[in-house]
Amino acid sequence: MTTTATTTGQRSVGAARTRIEGLEKVTGRARYASELPFTELAHGWLVLSTVARGRIREIGDEAVAAMPGVLAVLHHRNAPRVSIDYVGQLGAPDPILGVFQDDRVPHAGWPVALVVAETSEQAREAAEALTVEYDLEPHDSVFRADHPAAYTPEAQTQTKGDLEAELAASAVVLDASYTTPEQHHSAMEPHACTARWEDGRLEVVDSNQGSMWVADELAKLFSLDLSAVRVRSEHVGGAFGSKGVRAHHVAAVMAATQLQRPVRVSMTRRQVFAATGYRSPTAQRVRLGAAPDGRLRAFGHEATSMTSNVKEFIESSAGYARAMYPADAHHTVHRVVPVDVPTPTFMRAPGEAPGSFAVECALDELAEKLGMDPIALRVRNEPEVGPVSGLPFSSRNLLACFDEGARRFGWAERDPRPRVRREGRLLIGTGVAASTFPSGVAPSTASVTAEQDGTFTVRITASDVGTGARTALSSIAADELDVTPDRVHVRIADSDFGPAWVSGGSMGTRSWGWAVMAAARELREALPLAPGEIPEGGITVRTDTARLVAELAQKERHSFGAQFAEVAVDVATGEVRVRRLLGVFAAGRIINPLTARSQLTGGMTWGISMALHEEAVRDEASGGHVGADFAGYHFAANADIPAIEADWVEDPDPTDPVGIKGIGEIGIVGTAAAIANAVWHATGVRHRDLPLRPDRILDAETRRTADREGPHA
Repeated sequence: MTTTATTTGQRSVGAARTRIEGLEKVTGRARYASELPFTELAHGWLVLSTVARGRIREIGDEAVAAMPGVLAVLHHRNAPRVSIDYVGQLGAPDPILGVFQDDRVPHAGWPVALVVAETSEQAREAAEALTVEYDLEPHDSVFRADHPAAYTPEAQTQTKGDLEAELAASAVVLDASYTTPEQHHSAMEPHACTARWEDGRLEVVDSNQGSMWVADELAKLFSLDLSAVRVRSEHVGGAFGSKGVRAHHVAAVMAATQLQRPVRVSMTRRQVFAATGYRSPTAQRVRLGAAPDGRLRAFGHEATSMTSNVKEFIESSAGYARAMYPADAHHTVHRVVPVDVPTPTFMRAPGEAPGSFAVECALDELAEKLGMDPIALRVRNEPEVGPVSGLPFSSRNLLACFDEGARRFGWAERDPRPRVRREGRLLIGTGVAASTFPSGVAPSTASVTAEQDGTFTVRITASDVGTGARTALSSIAADELDVTPDRVHVRIADSDFGPAWVSGGSMGTRSWGWAVMAAARELREALPLAPGEIPEGGITVRTDTARLVAELAQKERHSFGAQFAEVAVDVATGEVRVRRLLGVFAAGRIINPLTARSQLTGGMTWGISMALHEEAVRDEASGGHVGADFAGYHFAANADIPAIEADWVEDPDPTDPVGIKGIGEIGIVGTAAAIANAVWHATGVRHRDLPLRPDRILDAETRRTADREGPHA
């Protein structure tokens, strides 16, 4: 077999390919973090606080330590000390990881102990038998926009022009408030990791979104050299923002260090709800002022979200329109309410998902006031440069998305009047919304090796959380090497491969792909001309894209899309059914149409779930969740989902050396708004609070009937 790259005449990028690991997954051969075998493996079980605020007075560990199989009970009185005064990869110290360091309990679900035993069953039995006594303190776990402790974090306000003056001068004004509830990631695979020491080195097998991220955080927490930590995460059963460094990592490393044997900590579904983050509820006020022709003179968006008293986290909902809609006065601000709850975290399309609901519903309401078609209003306010930044767009094909979507959906045949289509007791309506998500990039390293047998090996610390990253990267490498993809083997998710961006922010494929492209291109130029000249061990080229990323021109870089929805509303039961859902996107260079469409429809499915089902409820008395499981937390099931159609338009950017944009998150953006707008079109009633539960639909119908019949009905 020849050992040099040969011209194939075919391109892998843009061709539909099944996932490299697909057969392993569907046959059960793919092993996840809680399934890999280890010699002398011990099992840890977390004990979480049942109170919302206070101090630990006593832990009954002596009785539990005597139970069958129990090896250790770790808590604040005997656990190793860790250092949380460091700056991690995401920019700030993380006090969430300071578990078992003192007797403080900041919220319900805070880890207070870890019981380690020979078997998982023994660990669970002992953990459930562990008695923990608390000195209770008054707590406040209720989020509301007018909370007296609400504040505006530094650098969370962007202002251009005089908002109040432009509102006063506008011909048409909208001032409306919208809310979204607490929502949870609900990945199929619960969080799990195994820690062990091997030849003086800490090894962690994990389910995460970035092995180097986890390795770096653990090294700093336990005062280790980064070279002394190795983290691997071969298969991940969903993440959506929740699988970073969490308490179970810290507890597992503590136990493995004390016992000098492998320790696995797997979380239950209820523990995942309590201790791995969530999307904060939001309360959003949108104020719009427009000229008679629909041009926006004033745009104001104030978004309030919840954070914990442990660590500040901002759900950046007001950032959505900073790249979408221009106005003479443009004011956006984020406020947070600190209460005694766990810390929220990133969740698929953080900020953009709830922010788009408020803004895109407000645009629809403004269009109604103006007597304009909702698409025409958006076209009227299409910017030439970033509305706030003033930077040029790398590419912006949003109008093409609306054109293609409207043609496919039959938007021209739509009667704009609400509540005119009926099928028996079903009211039928259609709605539309725009969507966008940033297309960022971060420095990453990659290596590509030309092997003696004529194959090529790519090594990069990427994470495949179900997106098909291996397959996409093999296509990118194959094209740069000018070989067929079957000659490219991709190894990922091992921190020993070097720094690389996490699977998050829709930046993974763009960041990793650039590093792989650069390494493969350089390797091809370095290959010997004659077959058989590859030395033993191969020829390897390693690249770091830090300089390339730094030299990238400053532009507004985003994916865009248009979402179209048709709903049927049962006025007798309050049930809303989505009948049709179409999304058309401008998302740069599509690497693999098969997995890309899967990502987009997956996001749109989540948008249906966000619109109609998902809502986590906290008990004021306990500060904990009501129904923290898949029976009590409702999300869309197969019967709730129509045949979703997702497609894209050409979106080239000749000035971009990669051309890839993120698609993992944009599918959810705008979907809930399109559905809510369709419900208005069906019923004639605006709903500004998610989810669109049957009781809310019925209450609105009752109020509407009462308003029409008057007080003497």
